Amino acid sequence: MELNQLKGVLEGLLFVSGDEGLAMSQIKKVLSVNAETAEILIEELKYDYDHGQRGLSILEQKGVYYLTTKSEHALYFEKMQEANSSSKLSQAALETLAIVAYRQPITRVEIDEIRGVKSDGPIQTLISRFLIEENGRKETSGRPILFQTTKEFLTFFGLSSLDELPPLPDEDFKEAVQEADLFFEEMDEPSA
Repeated sequence: MELNQLKGVLEGLLFVSGDEGLAMSQIKKVLSVNAETAEILIEELKYDYDHGQRGLSILEQKGVYYLTTKSEHALYFEKMQEANSSSKLSQAALETLAIVAYRQPITRVEIDEIRGVKSDGPIQTLISRFLIEENGRKETSGRPILFQTTKEFLTFFGLSSLDELPPLPDEDFKEAVQEADLFFEEMDEPSA
């Protein structure tokens, strides 16, 4: 594989490695290159990011390389975060959150069955708001992903533990979820 192709592969590897980053030894092993070639690839990729109108850069800390956003764009990331965190959760997201909170860990298919509609969008919204997270896989055919609430969920709703969630009435779970929605909706109101 030629150098430009390897550089593209390295860029993808840095992207998928996320917060863990990649050590030089991992880069050499995965790309099947020697140390000199790995360093050339990193330096060329750094140069591309630093000398183009790009929003990303490569950061090296303690021998681990990360793909990061440029610090000079931080103001825009903060604005985006403020816009996302100040917006209210949709009814679909509140329903999904209530289901996850009371039935965790739970799969997307199980959430869909309770809601009666697909929940991909609300699940992604809740993940992006750090209110739910993946919690392994269910030991069943297809090994679907399990979801659970996060510490941020507890903080966001002012709870110290899940035990503080209001008890659900002994009726149909779907109706109980609607009651739980009201609780979360009330808690989601921005404070004046």
